[in-house]
Amino acid sequence: MTASKTQAYALPARAGLGLKPQHYDAILANRPDVGFFEVHAENYMGAGGPPHHYLEAITQLYPLSLHGVGLSIGAARGLDKEHLKRLRDLIDRYRPQSFSEHLAWSTHDTGFLNDLLPLPYTAETLARVIDHIDATQQTLGRRLLLENPSTYVLFADSTIDEVDFLATIAERTACGLLLDVSNVMVSAVNHRLDAATYIDRFPVELVGEIHLAGYDETVDDAGERLLIDAHGTAVKSDVVALYEHTLARSGPLPTLIEWDNDVPDFATLQAEAARADAMLASEALRRTRRRIRAA
Repeated sequence: MTASKTQAYALPARAGLGLKPQHYDAILANRPDVGFFEVHAENYMGAGGPPHHYLEAITQLYPLSLHGVGLSIGAARGLDKEHLKRLRDLIDRYRPQSFSEHLAWSTHDTGFLNDLLPLPYTAETLARVIDHIDATQQTLGRRLLLENPSTYVLFADSTIDEVDFLATIAERTACGLLLDVSNVMVSAVNHRLDAATYIDRFPVELVGEIHLAGYDETVDDAGERLLIDAHGTAVKSDVVALYEHTLARSGPLPTLIEWDNDVPDFATLQAEAARADAMLASEALRRTRRRIRAA
């Protein structure tokens, strides 16, 4: 699929938050200064009920990012056509400014696994993911953003570097990329790699959205640090520093604060978004001053 065959959508270059049911009423009552809200597509695939009542009201006030977790882009079997149809119906209903999915798999034969599982980076899996993204974009009639994973193991049969794998997918499908900076940190620590080097090689010109989240930390059998992509705490200082490094390369981009477990009160989430907004504004100002000096 070429870029001309997909419709371009854009979120504002601001910080957004995941929309949680416990915050519906507060958002509608107070209309907080938040750049956008993001929801998991699978939570809104029912035909009606309170979730749609609130989402319809909130999308009248804020841009929407739709984030899929169940399409199983990397699965060995074909895409679930019924799931894809429900996804198309949801996108047609809300016309979100962004739609994204994971570079992962969660289905096998007729079974569904409640997890986002990694895949080996080989020519075979590359071709499969490209086919699945092409089919998804054709069905949805719009561009998909593909998210880099957090990983805990490396496959012995992988022959392609992760950044090259993602860049090749984007080149051949005209999809965009979702850069999860927290996932970069988790994977880098777990595999003893340098997170900043990963960011320096990442094709940031293809990124349509950034994710930030908290992680949990433990140790592996060898006593080495092991990070878990847990989404249950504030964004850690090392991820904040890596985000700043990312913005220096990419410029301001829509940035989601993910907090899906042990969800705090809305004020805590809004403070996280305000911190990211301040960093986005600082990078925008830095670039403006650089342009003025160069003029």
